[in-house]
Amino acid sequence: MIVTLLLAGLVSFLLTLVLGKFVIAELRKLKAGQEIRKEGPAWHAGKAGTPTMGGIMFIIGSGVVAFLMGWEAMLRGEFAHLYVYLFALIFGLIGFVDDYRKVRQHQNEGLTAKQKFILQLAAAVLFLSLMRYEGLLTNALYVPFLNVTVEINWILYLVFAAFVIVGCVNAVNLTDGIDGQSSSVTFVVMVFFTAAAAKWGLTPLALFPAALAGGLAAFFCYNHHPAKVFMGDTGSLFMGGAVAALAFAMDMPLILILVGIIYILETLSDIIQVAYFKATHGKRFFKMAPLHHHLELSGWSEAKLVTVFSGVTILFCVLAWLGIQGRY
Repeated sequence: MIVTLLLAGLVSFLLTLVLGKFVIAELRKLKAGQEIRKEGPAWHAGKAGTPTMGGIMFIIGSGVVAFLMGWEAMLRGEFAHLYVYLFALIFGLIGFVDDYRKVRQHQNEGLTAKQKFILQLAAAVLFLSLMRYEGLLTNALYVPFLNVTVEINWILYLVFAAFVIVGCVNAVNLTDGIDGQSSSVTFVVMVFFTAAAAKWGLTPLALFPAALAGGLAAFFCYNHHPAKVFMGDTGSLFMGGAVAALAFAMDMPLILILVGIIYILETLSDIIQVAYFKATHGKRFFKMAPLHHHLELSGWSEAKLVTVFSGVTILFCVLAWLGIQGRY
């Protein structure tokens, strides 16, 4: 099993690396350059015009590997890895539409917040209902460390789960603001899910996070500072969908609190900033939100941010690993 998963990661890495050359070239031809927020750090202005929608490369790379290497499992009637990938792909498509509108309109706004929310909520409900129908999802909430499950009414669980998924996806999206940051943090999270699925003998399901980890490692080769390409909402929403879907596919959504600690901190910083701004009639709690911009303005380099955020994620993933040892 370990050899199979390592092979999935390696093949995805190589495939994504090769695809990257063509994807970046095509994005440049299409003049799919990123528009930079006017209120962002001044030095980010130099990133304007960098090709965006680069997430296409790891979406294709991980999908091809997960599909081909999971073929035998699908012949046996095991489709969990395919469902997770397709769910993440739906979010990637939402991100693609958003990115495409930004590129065509030459501004940093695409779909409205309401449009994104409705599309994401619908996708979440569809995924959860499908997983429930296939017997791959229960309404028992597993609590890490305590190794207990709490039975919840299915309708209440569906509402809870749908909003957790939408929140997780947008939190991952919010983390994508520094060269290499979101891809490196999510790489660690994918390694965790691969190890967890492998531990419980869920080899077909483990193929997707293994393949995505390889794809993200390849993407990082193009996305580390100074970035040659950005993943765009195409990539970040796909990653968010993958993170959320894997947590629910393994029936342990509460583990997101640990493995997604950076996503949570980034989101909380945004919420605190807005609330404080309104409560104090114009004052700011952070120099800029989300958190990575505050740290940038405090003197942190992009390389330091990537290293620290990835390191924190590793520590919390180790903690999460300890917390699920009693599972199954």
